[in-house]
Amino acid sequence: MIKKIIPAVVGLSLLAGCGSNTENKVSIEPKATKVDKAHLYYNGDIIPMSTLQPSTVEAVVEQQGKIVYVGNLAKAKDQFSNIEHVDLQGRTLLPGFIDPHSHFGMVSNTMGQVDLNPPPVGTISSIEQMLAALKAYKAENNIAEGEWIYGWGYDESQLTDKRHPNKLELDEALPNNPVYIQHTSGHMGVANSLALEKMQVSAATKNPEGGMIGRLPNSNEPNGLVQETAMYPFVGHMLQVLNSKQAEFFEQTQDFYAAKGITTAQDGMTDREAIRFFQSQADQGKLKIDLVSLAGFSELESNLKDASLKFKDYKNGFKVQGTKIIADGSPQGKTAYFTQPYLTKVEGCQTDCKGLPSLSQDTLNDLFKLAYGADNQLFIHTNGDASIDMIIKAHEVASKALKQPIDKNRRTVVIHSQFVRPDQLETFKKYNIEPSFFTNHAYFWGDVHVENLGKERANFLSPIVSADKLGLKYTNHSDATVTPIDPLFTVWSAVNRLSRSGKIIGAEQQASPYQALQAITSHAAYQLFEEDSKGTLEVGKAADFVVLDKNPLTVKPMQIRDIKVVQTIKNGKPIYQINSKATDAAQ
Repeated sequence: MIKKIIPAVVGLSLLAGCGSNTENKVSIEPKATKVDKAHLYYNGDIIPMSTLQPSTVEAVVEQQGKIVYVGNLAKAKDQFSNIEHVDLQGRTLLPGFIDPHSHFGMVSNTMGQVDLNPPPVGTISSIEQMLAALKAYKAENNIAEGEWIYGWGYDESQLTDKRHPNKLELDEALPNNPVYIQHTSGHMGVANSLALEKMQVSAATKNPEGGMIGRLPNSNEPNGLVQETAMYPFVGHMLQVLNSKQAEFFEQTQDFYAAKGITTAQDGMTDREAIRFFQSQADQGKLKIDLVSLAGFSELESNLKDASLKFKDYKNGFKVQGTKIIADGSPQGKTAYFTQPYLTKVEGCQTDCKGLPSLSQDTLNDLFKLAYGADNQLFIHTNGDASIDMIIKAHEVASKALKQPIDKNRRTVVIHSQFVRPDQLETFKKYNIEPSFFTNHAYFWGDVHVENLGKERANFLSPIVSADKLGLKYTNHSDATVTPIDPLFTVWSAVNRLSRSGKIIGAEQQASPYQALQAITSHAAYQLFEEDSKGTLEVGKAADFVVLDKNPLTVKPMQIRDIKVVQTIKNGKPIYQINSKATDAAQ
């Protein structure tokens, strides 16, 4: 029996005129009927993402939501009689972006919280500004005394105060409301006195396994900071309060993803109640994009016994792909688990501070055995190299215990793999484990990582170049709400690896634009066992497209973040366009 744990809610250029060597034939009758109207996309940079090196084709034809032709423009015109021409006007067409890892539900929930993000995401640069924003939110929204108030996205490393706020400061600002504010990492937060009281956290409360309760100086009295497993009750209660508003924000959240070119989104850790909600929305025909969910590991046993829960199978655009495990914490929050200590002071730790694992090795082993025995795909949140060692060990133990091949193609995904070592990457390749990287860290916390971990470790964060050389099918994500949903910014961060201060964090790991695009198209489809249906522009696959105003492969690397999504198309139907004149709509 697995111990029940409450889940946390946490320079290659494209040559102009280069053509693809693979031209796809139509898979239906050459002459389309009036009923089966086709749409021909042409006169732009069409990048199929189906080749190892960058290539373009002249035309793509969509019919009945599927791609039916990819190749030469003249041949496409000859193949189809009943066809509508969609002139790209020099813009760039790519497969729709696949979100490798974010938290769709949390993005939705932020619409009912106070935005405490620092620039450039938000405006909060000090604790004083944070407290003012909380007070203003209460007044502007007429929140009654006694009602919970939640905030998200604060980052002590970017505050002028260079520290977390404490409960006394929150008490002064909002003495009559329970308040909980979530750290940008999603691995800790701060509660005021009323919130601590309601969650029964006091001086007598001991640190839970895998967690830490901050204390006031020279006292056992909580200071409001709760890290890792200690924050779970607060986050769980927050979800109960905010889930009632999910339906209200569901369409708005989809539109937010679609505006970024995303045609397949992910909810990176979903409890059963949220799974039921998402499926109900899908069954009512309310999904504009595909939504992939990862079930929480604390419910793994019951989920596997539930005949009504079918993993890996879409139903009306929604599916539960596998199970999410949280194995350690946050590197910027200094709770990620390393083999070597942090170089700066760690709150709650005096010596040899290496962070902490969220689960014991035995618990991880049991989870892996249970999941592997049921062919349940695992996605494991793991940042530090010591935690990655634990994941590799659990994989080996489970494979041996079940007498399964060590390299069985389960496509176990190590989410973040932020500070994976070179030898661990080689083991990933040997064992068919795939990393999902997080290069946005180079910008948002690259300077912080250099300070906390030293240049050698910091420069190897999210090593796409090394992973590519090994032939790994890596992805790269936003982990929203940790960083904003914006695949093109993720491409920019992978290519430039520039920090807030303008330093390059690991020049040897600067990816090519094509490598960075693979991480959110073809590779992302592979990690979800969807390489036969999406991720590239090939005949028979879903007509999921994104149209950009410029080509990420030909603009200057620093300009990638400025590229605009002109249109997003799901199964042949536009679900977002920047304005009515942006492109000839394929209706």
